[in-house]
Amino acid sequence: MAYQASQRVPITAHHESHETRNALLGVAVVMLGVAVGVLILVAVWMGDSAHTSARQASAAAAQARVASDSRMAGMPGMGEPAAAGTETPSFAGAAPANADALAAAHKAYPAELPATTAGPVVAVTLGITHQTLQIAPGVKYAAWTFDGKAPGPVIHARLGQTVRVTLVNHAPMPHSVDFHAARIAPNVAFRDVDPGQSFTFSFKAASPGVFMYHCGTKPVLAHIANGMYGAIVVDPPAGVLPHADRQYVLVASEWYLSSDGLKQPASLDMTKAHEMQPDWVTWNGYAGQYVKHPLMAMPGETVRFWVVDAGPSLNTDFHVVGTLLNRAWVDADMTQYQRDVQTVLVPAGGGGVFDVKIDHPGLYPVVSHSFASVDEGQVGLLNVGDVKGTMSH
Repeated sequence: MAYQASQRVPITAHHESHETRNALLGVAVVMLGVAVGVLILVAVWMGDSAHTSARQASAAAAQARVASDSRMAGMPGMGEPAAAGTETPSFAGAAPANADALAAAHKAYPAELPATTAGPVVAVTLGITHQTLQIAPGVKYAAWTFDGKAPGPVIHARLGQTVRVTLVNHAPMPHSVDFHAARIAPNVAFRDVDPGQSFTFSFKAASPGVFMYHCGTKPVLAHIANGMYGAIVVDPPAGVLPHADRQYVLVASEWYLSSDGLKQPASLDMTKAHEMQPDWVTWNGYAGQYVKHPLMAMPGETVRFWVVDAGPSLNTDFHVVGTLLNRAWVDADMTQYQRDVQTVLVPAGGGGVFDVKIDHPGLYPVVSHSFASVDEGQVGLLNVGDVKGTMSH
């Protein structure tokens, strides 16, 4: 009995232990509630700080871009920058009352692939000028150009030939040229040429296909957007490609305007260029020129398109309405092709080669299947069979 009594816990002690546990539990609950509250406040503060930082970073980026645009505004051919936070108006589709007559009178950029040069060397002289061009009916633009046009001249070489390029800078600021077909140190060959100076370099045409060339002077965005681009076609050895009855070169590009260009020439709006919001998108520099002046073919002929996307920023989704691309050498890889393709991506700065063979007479629109670009002028017609009339798309 003494042993059993010694093992019993007094009632008062048990009660005190229970109250102590309850008190500790209450304190823990209070502390947990305080901690949760603190965590919520910290989370709210961190979220607000992150949002504030993001707003500040965005505003700083916008201010830096406007400051950069302001510095470039003094350059020839650069428009005045928009104020920070100001939406730049669009001039897409702006046209005078006689736009149709002007489009008919416009002399279309020659899209036919020029002949190659005999001998081991293709000598190319590119004169750099700043001059006013028309980029749509009645729309004038203060462009920077190779040989006074945008795009610059199509260069046609054969695999293995040496391409010798001479730049002659007649412009009031430095310019250069970057050939995507060249395998050469750019710091040596693609250097700036000062006003009134000339510079010559050479490269071997080592890869067949169609390639872009463009001014590589900083800011490259501005120099390309102002019209300094072109195409070079390098033929593979004879017999590699199937026979083509007609061959056309199409260079896609965008124009970003500081004004509508109707009363006085527009210049480059760098805000639009940064935001990739063009006013006009074109084949060979002029909106819709191959609608009024279609590219021609006859039924059963194979037509080959050498396509370059000069950008400076948008891609081209090449498509011929009413047919399939019988053969598509994607990104100008001439070692293999895809058959019966509906639409092919030509990236900004890239190229592609496409064959179509159309048996039925008619008008076949040649477009980028990004139809915002079509609405802004990137459309032409392939007239098969010399049919009468026209159409839009």
